Amino acid sequence: MVTTPHRRSPHHRGIKRTRKVKILATLGPASRDRETITRLLKAGADAFRVNMSHGDHDTHRETIANIRAVEKDLMRPVAVLCDLQGPKLRVGTFRDGKAFIRHGAHFTLDSDPTPGDDTRVQLPHPELFGLLEKGQRLLIDDGKLRFVVIKPEKDRILCSAEVGGQISDRKGVNIPDAIVPVPALTEKDRRDLAFAVKEGADWIGLSFVQRPEDVAEARRLMGGYGALMAKIEKPAAVQSLDEIIELSDGIMVARGDLGVELLPEEVPPIQKHIIEKTRAYGKPVVVATQMLESMITSPTPTRAEVSDVANAVYDGADAVMLSAETAAGQWPVEAVTIMDRIATQVEGDKTYRERIHIAATPPDATTADALSASCATIADTLPIEGIIIFTGSGISARRVARERPSAPMLVLTPSQKTARRMALLWGAHNVSTKDIGSFEEMIAKGKRMALRHGFGAAGSRLVALAGVPFGVPGSTNLLHVVTLSGNELATPK
Repeated sequence: MVTTPHRRSPHHRGIKRTRKVKILATLGPASRDRETITRLLKAGADAFRVNMSHGDHDTHRETIANIRAVEKDLMRPVAVLCDLQGPKLRVGTFRDGKAFIRHGAHFTLDSDPTPGDDTRVQLPHPELFGLLEKGQRLLIDDGKLRFVVIKPEKDRILCSAEVGGQISDRKGVNIPDAIVPVPALTEKDRRDLAFAVKEGADWIGLSFVQRPEDVAEARRLMGGYGALMAKIEKPAAVQSLDEIIELSDGIMVARGDLGVELLPEEVPPIQKHIIEKTRAYGKPVVVATQMLESMITSPTPTRAEVSDVANAVYDGADAVMLSAETAAGQWPVEAVTIMDRIATQVEGDKTYRERIHIAATPPDATTADALSASCATIADTLPIEGIIIFTGSGISARRVARERPSAPMLVLTPSQKTARRMALLWGAHNVSTKDIGSFEEMIAKGKRMALRHGFGAAGSRLVALAGVPFGVPGSTNLLHVVTLSGNELATPK
């Protein structure tokens, strides 16, 4: 069943989207002021990423305060994701600031801090010596230079330049064929994580994840605050994907480093695999990096970029992300507007429903999963205007979203934190509201909120999902179909 855009009630509050996939926009110098944040939200952004790789804590604090001020003005819960930088492996410096390495030439990375030349340079990471083996690859400057190890020794690595070129000071190093013995959290990351928790970030993005243990360590440091999004950008993480998803609250397909360390043609099927796996676990999955890259300087994207965004939506991703396009680009609002238009067009395609269900998500043998699947079945069978979900933790909403129902979800929660966190969840319109204490109160409140937020009018049918006793996490056991009379807002609250 394809749903039509909902009628806007005269009592409608906040921003109401008919689009189900979410847009995560990165804020930076081009967009962190209140006016631009307001315009981005109105254009289609649902959540904002604060990149801890750039800027200081005072700047980030001001950015988060601006988001919260706009959130209050527009009466719409907004997720804030603080994205940690992660460790960066880099070469040392060169005598002239740069050097040129010929194709096929020998080149050595060593522990000597003396500025380098076209034959050698310092690799100021002692943990990498003795790690690499003959035949393994070593990539520099996002893979622009490619080396193969000829002879690894305890304080030097002799390589052959498979692809040479110009190299300059402190360019990044990638080692795709080994698990690097470097923790995912540097001292800077630990400080940034503590800052993000203190400032009330809803999500923490964890970079450089290689092992499940990296996720477990970040979780421990978070102390139960916020949700953890593991960024899949290392081949080693793909090998441990199930365990990493299980330990995380969400997953980001970070195609930047993934595209450097893998062959280009390997990335698209891996992206689809990660989306499918994460959806099966009922957790949000974000597709990121270079989605509308040309819009950093151009007011329109390339056709290939449009197809890239569309494919992520067809695959059933929960959210698509903009990076430099909105953080530092010349057209931040236009980038969000175009992404919104692409997603809306895809979701209106008559084959969309079929395509997002190519990946099967069979329910687990639990009451909550059985009822969540039933919500989707009812929405496909009856003309349902919305699915009302009462939840404290957001778990019920995640289980319903996992089924990718045809009707949008109105998620009602007493927790503002949950309402914000769910801003990255497919198909969820989140409202922070007072808790309920009885079945009758649940139905009455659900009807009022549906009218207030534009989910139908007189005669519209809705599905309500909740757990009794109320306020007990994980007790989802109640499914009810209700019909709006249209005068619910005239009754006492």
